[in-house]
Amino acid sequence: MTATPGPTPTIVLVGHGMVGQRFLEALAERGLTATHRVVVLCEEPRPAYDRVALTSYFSGRTAEDLSLTDMGFIREHGIELHVGDPASAVDRAARTVTARSGLVVGYDVLVLATGSYPFVPPVPNKDAEGCFVYRTIDDLLAIEEYARTRATTGAVVGGGLLGLEAAGALKGLGLNAHIVEFAPRLMPVQVDDGGGAALLRTIEEMGLSVHTGVGTQEIVTDEAGAVTGMKLSDGSELATDMVVFSAGVRPRDQLAREAGLTVGERGGIAVDERCRTLDDPHVFAIGECALAADGRVYGLVAPGYEQAETAAATIAADEASFTGADLSTKLKLLGVDVASFGDAHGTTEDCLDVVYSDSRSGLYKKLVIGRDGTLLGGILVGDADAYGTLRALTGSVPPIAPESLVLPAGASGGAQLGPSALPDDAIICSCHNVSKGAIRGAVTEHSCTTVPEVKKCTKAGTGCGSCVKVLGQLVTAELEASGVEVDKGLCGCFGRTREELYEIVLALRVNTYQDLLDRYGREDARGGDGCDVCKPAVASIIASLAPTIGASGYVLDGEQAALQETNDHFLANLQKNGSYSVVPRIPGGEITPEGLIVIGEIARDFGLYTKITGGQRIDMFGARVEQLPLIWTRLVDAGFESGHAYGKSLRTVKSCVGRTWCRYGVQDSVRMAIDLELRYRGLRSPHKLKSAVSGCARECAEAQSKDFGVIATSNGWNLYVGGNGGATPRHADLLAQDLSDAELVRLIDRFLMFYIRTADRLERTSTWLDRIPGGLDHVRDVVVEDSLGICEELESLMKDHVAHYADEWATTINDPEKLARFVSFVNAPDTPDPVVGFVPERDQIKPDLPLLTIGHRPLEGSAQR
Repeated sequence: MTATPGPTPTIVLVGHGMVGQRFLEALAERGLTATHRVVVLCEEPRPAYDRVALTSYFSGRTAEDLSLTDMGFIREHGIELHVGDPASAVDRAARTVTARSGLVVGYDVLVLATGSYPFVPPVPNKDAEGCFVYRTIDDLLAIEEYARTRATTGAVVGGGLLGLEAAGALKGLGLNAHIVEFAPRLMPVQVDDGGGAALLRTIEEMGLSVHTGVGTQEIVTDEAGAVTGMKLSDGSELATDMVVFSAGVRPRDQLAREAGLTVGERGGIAVDERCRTLDDPHVFAIGECALAADGRVYGLVAPGYEQAETAAATIAADEASFTGADLSTKLKLLGVDVASFGDAHGTTEDCLDVVYSDSRSGLYKKLVIGRDGTLLGGILVGDADAYGTLRALTGSVPPIAPESLVLPAGASGGAQLGPSALPDDAIICSCHNVSKGAIRGAVTEHSCTTVPEVKKCTKAGTGCGSCVKVLGQLVTAELEASGVEVDKGLCGCFGRTREELYEIVLALRVNTYQDLLDRYGREDARGGDGCDVCKPAVASIIASLAPTIGASGYVLDGEQAALQETNDHFLANLQKNGSYSVVPRIPGGEITPEGLIVIGEIARDFGLYTKITGGQRIDMFGARVEQLPLIWTRLVDAGFESGHAYGKSLRTVKSCVGRTWCRYGVQDSVRMAIDLELRYRGLRSPHKLKSAVSGCARECAEAQSKDFGVIATSNGWNLYVGGNGGATPRHADLLAQDLSDAELVRLIDRFLMFYIRTADRLERTSTWLDRIPGGLDHVRDVVVEDSLGICEELESLMKDHVAHYADEWATTINDPEKLARFVSFVNAPDTPDPVVGFVPERDQIKPDLPLLTIGHRPLEGSAQR
């Protein structure tokens, strides 16, 4: 079949990777998708995904998680996306592209974004069974399957970025992993000998074996043709069951060659400053397949994005050019920060190096300084917090001595240089070429007051994310400079933040709300009753610290009862018709047949609607307030307790069946989920907490969408934090890996108590992790490395909570005074609320909303109830 250009001009995009997707977005931003037909030919069976985060697949992320393609965007802009159907030929004379399926598409503009292919050294047996490349999701699927069924040892050829990630992936799959690098050091492009040495020490401490300065001579195979080892250039042999080649990439320019377009001597489709090919004004090339006007092929995503925007601007007849790009990078490899920027290797004539090295800590920092004091570049290994500021200062003379910039914070002579020292033309976000001036303008001219608002306005921080910390500092500084008084107080009653109030309560053992208000509230609030903001917030603080500060942990005890919100006030969730839902705890989702029968009988006897929740437990809806104690009594008698579905506390710890039943499981996820849920039940926090435990990397329990999630590995457990699956989804971040049971519990204890200590009111862990200065790295330093020296205290606080836990339902039904509150009308305790009514639906009940709307006065002509 054939499609030719008609009245509507056609843009054909060949390739749908990260750069291709950015090109489509740039077309849409310029309105070109409304005036042009856009056709995309994609070779892979799935649309664009985050290749930079490819290794996170082995930590449990799925292909869907990695996707960068919003199909709603594709449909909204009428883009014709053909996946699994690559271009096979280009006829420049006829201006057509032929796809593998036989589809022929005419074009007015052709954009080649075909990317690159992995370079495999020409060694004997390089295609043997057990040899893989590391480039696509399909490559990872093949590696995973082979590692699980055929291998115990794996070797990676290449010690660059992808090579180290591949080695980490093999280790995560339970293999003994080796790295073979021909250069004398790891990451030879990004770091120098000093940085490579620091990186080597840290990686070897993780249990990976590194072989530098040697090349691969031959892949050794058995009689069946499967890999059994490698022969190296120094004469040694390495026993291994599989080999992963990650020795660099080459531009995919074959389609262009066959179409007669000029390519570079070492590959790459030659283009001009507008990313237009030298031979044909109707054809563009962007990304890793393009040989830019400066003679470089760029393998980083940020230059590719800039090329995509340049091509889109040129097609739209706007002024734009690409003459080169900043090759600065900040990476986290196997948990190690590595960054390089500017002239990192000191090739500038007469330059000087300023170096700080701490072998014991795995730290290496080098700044390259010109004779006139200009910062030319640098390398950071082990600590890259200053990367954003230093990269932006490159090309200028820093306002303080260079040696002060490489010393650790707190060291004699060390200094921290904030983003306020940067000029307005300093590029903060290299992915989207956003300057400090543009960020300041988002605050002053577009009234942005938060980092998310600035991200949306400027796109800064939406690429690799390495600039987010500096972005937050700039937003705060600009607001303050503009005279915007940001009242950080909790509410009109307290001028202090929730975090500050927590510290006061803990340090001074303040155990009542009224005492805290009278002593530390705003002057005009002291002696008052407080407000609906601070009362539940302070109640939560006191409840989370109750055993330590000598307060009652029972939320309906004394003053605490008056501070609670509606749900906590009745220990159940209020529903839209005034009835309540009851959710007993079912740890780990495991329940006996007898337990199921009890719940079924209670629901039947009280006429409740039943629903299996997403948290693997059973929710019973439609209970009247006076029925709650009766329902709880039967549940408690059967061994159930409160599931705390009503509280800002731990909700559930989901699990898959794990290795007990599943043939893919590598750990007992159900047992771990039960242990965690019983440990953290009843823990009051700034917001609700959800968790899950998956028994293998297939992630059936969806642990990476939870506040804290656990995924089993062959060596133990990986711990993820800060996930959220709600209205604003956020993928959890890896905090630590290959933990023993005891190590896992200890880190969760610390993480939860640090979150409770420092989060704002009603702030989920996902928002907190993005907001807290230093983000995940800071949290890791605190809870894993104990950088603040508070981990012993955090563990002690959790120990107090666990030791003093008591079920709130059981406590209530055994206290006649507390039972008196569970009535619809205080002056008529035996009278049910007539507004709470139900009608049948699907053999169950649902709220009678018309009845709710009119109270107990039926509308004329309506049925009497």
